[in-house]
Amino acid sequence: MVKASCARCVAQDMLSDMTGGQAGGSAPDPRALRALAHPLRWQLIDLIGSEATATATRCAEVLGESVANCSYHLGILGKYGYIELVPGQAGKEKPWRLASREQNLDPAGLDAEGALAAEAAAEAFLGHEFARMRQRLSRYSLEPEPWRKATLVLGATTWMTAGELLDISGQLKRLLVTHEERAADPASRPPGAREVRLFAATSVAPPVTPPHGAAPPDDTA
Repeated sequence: MVKASCARCVAQDMLSDMTGGQAGGSAPDPRALRALAHPLRWQLIDLIGSEATATATRCAEVLGESVANCSYHLGILGKYGYIELVPGQAGKEKPWRLASREQNLDPAGLDAEGALAAEAAAEAFLGHEFARMRQRLSRYSLEPEPWRKATLVLGATTWMTAGELLDISGQLKRLLVTHEERAADPASRPPGAREVRLFAATSVAPPVTPPHGAAPPDDTA
């Protein structure tokens, strides 16, 4: 079922955690972040995550790109540690696998250049997400009724404190990892299961400029 509610429709869908994933909570490498500022690289990450492993030839076949182009971008992702070659594989072309299912795009702790790199990576991530959402919504009517009823796009606008929003964000994160073990373990998937995408986003509106002479609201709670 496709829904829109309240004043604004935000959307629904996510796999990559944009605020976590690096060991020890350290800030990400700006050079590695710049490697994610390309939509094809997000497509490659998703494809490898979906199929567990993939060669440049397989990526080209699925994504409609040349083998040379896929090989180049896979090499960049490998250079910065997002993917790795599967060890012990014979043959001319080696398959790649994800090094991690989480990508850290949080600009906290970065200098100005690093923050710009994080912003560019986040914009590429969101562009990739919304392109996929539009593509899947375009074929909504082709899906069997049970799947049409099971899917949704949902948005809401309300007023919260920072603490309340933090709690909601935590709840969404917990929902997103439901059945996460099935992504890496095909044997754990029940009959009839299909790959689905969950995406969640929360945002806060810019502060409203108060009327002349009025005290600004306290939005730090």
